[in-house]
Amino acid sequence: MRKTPIILILPILFMALTACNNMSKSKMKLEYPVAQKDSVSDNYFGTIVQDPYRWLEDDNSEQTAAWVDAENAVTNKYLDAIPFREDMRKRLETLWNYPKFGTPFKKGDFWYFYKNDGMQAQYVIYQMDSVGGEPRVFLDPNSFSEDGTVSLANLSFSEDGNYAAYSISRGGSDWNEVYVYDVLNKKLLDDHINWVKFSGMSWLGNGFYYGRFPEPVEGELIKGQNTNQQLFYHQVGTSQDKDIPVYSDPKNPSRMYYVGATKDETILLMGGEDPNFKGNALYYKKIKENFSKNDLSDLITIDDSYEFEFGLIGNIGDTIFVKTNQGAPKYRIMALLASKPEAGMFEIIPESEDVLMGVQLFGDYLLTYYLHDAASQAFVYNPDGKLKHKVELPEIGSIGGFGGDEETMTLFYTFNSFTIPGLSYNYDIETNTSTLYQKSLLDFDMNDYETKQVFYKSKDGTSIPMFLVYKKGIELNGKNPTMLYGYGGFNISLTPSFSVDRLIWLEQGGIYAQANLRGGGEYGEEWHLAGTRLNKQNVFDDFIAAADYLIQEGYTSTPYLAISGRSNGGLLVGACMTQRPDLFRVAFPGVGVLDMLRYHKFTIGHYWSVDYGTSDDSVQFANLIKYSPLHNLKEGVCYPSTFIVTADHDDRVFPAHSFKFAAALQAAHSCENPVLIRIDKNAGHGAGKPTAMYIADRVDMWSFAFFEMGITPIYPKETATK
Repeated sequence: MRKTPIILILPILFMALTACNNMSKSKMKLEYPVAQKDSVSDNYFGTIVQDPYRWLEDDNSEQTAAWVDAENAVTNKYLDAIPFREDMRKRLETLWNYPKFGTPFKKGDFWYFYKNDGMQAQYVIYQMDSVGGEPRVFLDPNSFSEDGTVSLANLSFSEDGNYAAYSISRGGSDWNEVYVYDVLNKKLLDDHINWVKFSGMSWLGNGFYYGRFPEPVEGELIKGQNTNQQLFYHQVGTSQDKDIPVYSDPKNPSRMYYVGATKDETILLMGGEDPNFKGNALYYKKIKENFSKNDLSDLITIDDSYEFEFGLIGNIGDTIFVKTNQGAPKYRIMALLASKPEAGMFEIIPESEDVLMGVQLFGDYLLTYYLHDAASQAFVYNPDGKLKHKVELPEIGSIGGFGGDEETMTLFYTFNSFTIPGLSYNYDIETNTSTLYQKSLLDFDMNDYETKQVFYKSKDGTSIPMFLVYKKGIELNGKNPTMLYGYGGFNISLTPSFSVDRLIWLEQGGIYAQANLRGGGEYGEEWHLAGTRLNKQNVFDDFIAAADYLIQEGYTSTPYLAISGRSNGGLLVGACMTQRPDLFRVAFPGVGVLDMLRYHKFTIGHYWSVDYGTSDDSVQFANLIKYSPLHNLKEGVCYPSTFIVTADHDDRVFPAHSFKFAAALQAAHSCENPVLIRIDKNAGHGAGKPTAMYIADRVDMWSFAFFEMGITPIYPKETATK
């Protein structure tokens, strides 16, 4: 997405394979930092559980800092010795260096779009007077810091487009700071808001609502629990201490709330979330003349059982549209009349066989997209629920990024797949035609690669879908390097998507496999619940069955099989490598939830109890300890070559999860397979990571996988010496 010269890249000529045991002879013998073992234990309902590395939970101690530095030194020394790592970095930088664009959207009198020239640390927001007009820089997050580690977290325009509130994240933290920009006068105002977390800015008039938490006590910035959220209204041009508190719930300190107005600013809505329930609450009130911004009295309840999900779509006049799974595990669209709440909700679009993933009001139309076997399908409906069009998509992939101008009904959307980089289309709703607006300028022939979807049986016989991406003509000889990726949690669906860094794996003959495990949202709420709490083992069984399938069908074999996942996916990898260490050659648990007995005691972890349960409950404890990666490591076992990744500013999944797991794994395993941990500095859970840091991370992952499998990628001299 940018205007930079296309860098011509010669095709990869071949790759050399050497026996894994031969290469391992040249590997260095690792000496891990000494990690002190303390006699710390907890009594869970009569079961004593040792926690010898509890001291690593103190992220402010000199002892922890020294251990982190020592572990990074071991990791860096090992990675630096990989002979092809530098060539791989140059190759990925060459691939990465092309312009990347977002779809245009209109706010007020101007059009905007995101763009990265290729290697910029952060995307820049540009402004235009009209679509296709001369772009000018509106907001450049690269100016926020010298190293690109301060990123744009959120951008929200007032309804008239005269003001833009934006939040920034420092070092990848979930803590955000909010600033306000005067669009018409082109100047940054003095407004500055701190301690915002998990909140956007919802405009009403010349101000916005936001949620914030109390300022953390000293030493608790990263790991402190996030409770007692409050809602505020900020008037443009005032200081934060003048902000109006509009709502708090001291009786339920774990709940979080949000409030905002509909696009036409005629209806105010408030929602609530509770970590102990799978749904949310939703309330509303009509905005009348002389409405006070801090008046949330007389709210009308749409639902406050917290048993079902209710997502606001928007309104057309007096009609409020809501997406919900109440009475519809795969979701449906309901509506109610704001002026007649006693009439209740009525159905607009019924539940389908496919999962309703997203809905957007555009003009007087409902734009919907569904998942059919984890791939997107899009439809346009009239507000009465009658189908107007099915949107024809290029192939199996993912649609998103709807934006444009409702006054002129100028609409854009994005589409991508495993083999199609992001494309932007101009869509005409009336004629149901999509016209290519912006194509990718990536210089790589994706026609040499293909995507295949397969279905395999899990341990209990459940059919699980999986996408496979590889070079055409691949030989099923069991020796193809394969990366198996999964997530399996929190109703999150893994759909086909493009990734530049994946190309350095695919072009060397690698296979990328993405399994759609239970716990995700690919088939609705029942699919999600089948992978939660007491059913969580299903997720691990699904992933292990995916690996078995790949081996049985000849795609790969254990010496060439790697697994990866991040966050909840890091838990997935940690659980599977401890349950079946014999099955995998390499494991990448990234920013993972790895201590299942204490995860809820840090940051926003208590919100994950809806999927996991907590050790505070005897039944849930008995389940958690069965699969908690930290607590299922056994001495004398040869575990896969493991590369753990976390970051010092990760205030989502506290880094101590990875610290304790790394120390315990290094102490337990019985063979020469390396156990490395990299602790990124000035980085967080993953969002907002600058381009250079992201490329370095990806190169380390792919080069480590190749190296541990005994595979040496071969690059043309032009690429290697560039």
